[in-house]
Amino acid sequence: PLSYVKTNIQGTVNVLESTRKNDIPLIINTSTSETYGTAQYTPIDELHPMQGQSPYSASKISADKLSEAYYNSFETPVITVRPFNTYGPRQSARAVIPTIISQIASGQTEIKLGSTKPTRDFNYVEDTALGFLAALRSNKSVGEVINIGSGFEISVFDTVELIAKLMNKKIEIVSDDIRLRPENSEVERLCACNKKAKNILGWQPQTPGLGGLEQGLIKTIEWFSNPNNLKKYKTNIYNI
Repeated sequence: PLSYVKTNIQGTVNVLESTRKNDIPLIINTSTSETYGTAQYTPIDELHPMQGQSPYSASKISADKLSEAYYNSFETPVITVRPFNTYGPRQSARAVIPTIISQIASGQTEIKLGSTKPTRDFNYVEDTALGFLAALRSNKSVGEVINIGSGFEISVFDTVELIAKLMNKKIEIVSDDIRLRPENSEVERLCACNKKAKNILGWQPQTPGLGGLEQGLIKTIEWFSNPNNLKKYKTNIYNI
């Protein structure tokens, strides 16, 4: 937990102070959908309560509030962008989609996962990047908190089934205790409201809905299926 505090709280203060003292024209604070915790209502808009369901999410909530405080106190030109579950090529196997794809691509048929019940709002990396670029180019976003999410919700279980179908593989899901989050820490449901991003940034996902998810997964599968890329991953162990 202390590493999250040092990186996300102290680190954010360092960047905000540098921005304030050196007249930096703009800074983006990269937040996360984890600040919302399990959805109390959907789609989750920027007014949804924030919940510290893990030390990580608590530290990111602190970073967001520090950004808000610097904007209110010093007019520091900061935008808080809150991406939902980004996925794509090169992603760490700590995330669920590369975990699934890398295990299947390496020839495994028993896929080890944590809970498969939670739902997620997955966003292909290109959409997330375009959201950040839109925030940088907007003249109306300073001081705002803006979700970057697709608005499409799918369970981890259905995501596994979809990936296996796209890879044309038959698999069995095996629950791995080490991958399970503590009960009160697990974020059970995420689904973004992206109206603010559309209205302020002119941004909307280029790969929306189930069809968009399939498009993004095909690109991700292609990258992970390249032996030169796959060899960088330890698919036989849970490696954080």
